[in-house]
Amino acid sequence: MKKIFLNRSLSVLIPVVFFVLTSCVAQNEELSLKSKDNLNEINLSLTKDGKLSYKVSRKDKTIIEDSPLGLVFENQDFSSGLSVAKVSAIEEKREQYELKVANNKVIDHVFKSKSITFKNSKDALMTIDLIAGQEGVAFRYKFPEQEKQTRILKNELTGFHIAQNVKGWLQPYNKAGDYTPGYEDFYINVKPGDPINGARGESVGWCMPALFNVNNTQNWILIAESGTDGSFPGCHLDSDSKDGIYRIAFAKNDEKFTLPLADKGIAYPESNLPWTMPWRVIMIGDKAGDILLSTMITDLAPASKIEETSWIVPGKAAWSWWSHPEDFTPEMYKKFTDVSASFGFRYTLFDAGWEKANREGKIIDDALSKGVQPLVWGYSAEYFDADKRKKRFKELAEMGVKGVKIDFWCSDRQEVMATLQSVFEDAAKEHLLVNLHGTTMPRGWHRTWPNFVTAEAILGTESYFYEPRFPEKAAEQNTVLPFTRNVAGPADYTPFALTFRKYTRLNTATHELAMAMIYTSGIIHFADSEEVFNSLPNELKNLLKEMPATWDKTECIIGEPGKALVLSRQKDNLSYIVGINGTNANQTITIDLKKYGKGFSKFRIISEGNDKLMEFKVETYPVTSNWKYSLAPKGGFIIQFIK
Repeated sequence: MKKIFLNRSLSVLIPVVFFVLTSCVAQNEELSLKSKDNLNEINLSLTKDGKLSYKVSRKDKTIIEDSPLGLVFENQDFSSGLSVAKVSAIEEKREQYELKVANNKVIDHVFKSKSITFKNSKDALMTIDLIAGQEGVAFRYKFPEQEKQTRILKNELTGFHIAQNVKGWLQPYNKAGDYTPGYEDFYINVKPGDPINGARGESVGWCMPALFNVNNTQNWILIAESGTDGSFPGCHLDSDSKDGIYRIAFAKNDEKFTLPLADKGIAYPESNLPWTMPWRVIMIGDKAGDILLSTMITDLAPASKIEETSWIVPGKAAWSWWSHPEDFTPEMYKKFTDVSASFGFRYTLFDAGWEKANREGKIIDDALSKGVQPLVWGYSAEYFDADKRKKRFKELAEMGVKGVKIDFWCSDRQEVMATLQSVFEDAAKEHLLVNLHGTTMPRGWHRTWPNFVTAEAILGTESYFYEPRFPEKAAEQNTVLPFTRNVAGPADYTPFALTFRKYTRLNTATHELAMAMIYTSGIIHFADSEEVFNSLPNELKNLLKEMPATWDKTECIIGEPGKALVLSRQKDNLSYIVGINGTNANQTITIDLKKYGKGFSKFRIISEGNDKLMEFKVETYPVTSNWKYSLAPKGGFIIQFIK
């Protein structure tokens, strides 16, 4: 009898267990999304008390561990008590477009997407959009219903849980000051949970993008955001990464030193509904080079809002400030216009003080008469008011100005994000290019507004004036920033600075020249004097004349953040390989030049001369399949393939 009873109990229990297991599997599938190639996956889950989290995997290996999700509003709580209300069907989306400024001009990516709507204890709804593609995954919060009452977001619980003992490269988010936050600090090599040490100033968090080498060093991830508009502040990561969880943090109220912003007490995000928040992006690669070449940030940004873009032309510019920071005379500005004219540069940049120089010496007319298009500097506060901004843009366009370099934003507050979108739009109406300095990190805006051609938000060559640690750390940083800052958008590094400044350069001259071809920037502002340009060998002068400011195709041949970087670059019928050493030691590399130089019989290599800090050596060789080269400490090289 006992045996019969046990069998009967099992016959009842088995269907119940099967139902529970199949329900769990069904819910897991319902709350997860895989890329079309089935390699990248994001999976959401709910606890018994309705708390929401997610994890990310690649090839079924965990990339981001269980991490919190949720929002807390002034009058609604989506941090617990949640249940699934609706799950959309999976859709396939294709992002096919071209970029004016890019590593690779043509982008064609396919994503899987779905939306999951959650209900809180008050029956209020919150939707999370999921995206999964070959370059990573992303998610965003969305409230599609209509509601006139303004919602104030007190806290975003979103975190990124990184495993212990992982290697990361993060930039401190500097506390508000006269020139901060401006995303102009060193990327520091850290492990999850490490405090902020070695920052240039007091810091209140970590910047995005943030780079990590995860999964026992087998994968790379870059955490970033995309699609930030006037309905949300620019975000960073909280300074407290206890247990390896990096949490989203909002811009601070005190980020208003340079702009006429109101004192809000706390600068919470706020908006009426509908409200679509920025994408939280996790780019994934098997190699660091996959991250460098990723376009996921622009893939998720809105498509171009400028229909006719033929007037937007990338190019190069001479720029007087770096070599003559105290000279704002018409004669000096005209001298650098002559540099642009002699090297075939499309642009010349007139920095601070140009208005007086133009009144006295008509420097704009002088540039136009020589076939050079002028760019002019401006202060952010002059472009903050909408009416004044539109009037100013119209005046500049009528003068013949082609673009504006607007400086000293120093804020990620929501009002500033909204103003930047209006700056791009108003400038586009007058066919003006935009270069932001002292500014926030780009967030895919160069796809939405192609006239946004470059931005600072980088610790560039002006640091030879201001930062005593820069000479020692510059080479290493130059092999990290292409995997971090430059992935977010075009970077105005102002390369090629040979003249010694307050803090003496340690990078070789060839390393400095190579930087013009390592970073992508819609306008390359070369940072040295007429005398330096004129002293260059003819082969280098010709290189500067033909050097593109954007690329059709790029491949990462060697990508080791902090150590070395070698890129293959192509534009039209031009083909190059450019490399830099981020260390103090020689590095031997081997490259199959026949693979990258198809159709070319010879190559010209520019390397270090006898005086490595100031001189170049130019040699020509036949293209070989097994080319070996020793990268000098803090050195570099440029290969030009020639017929």
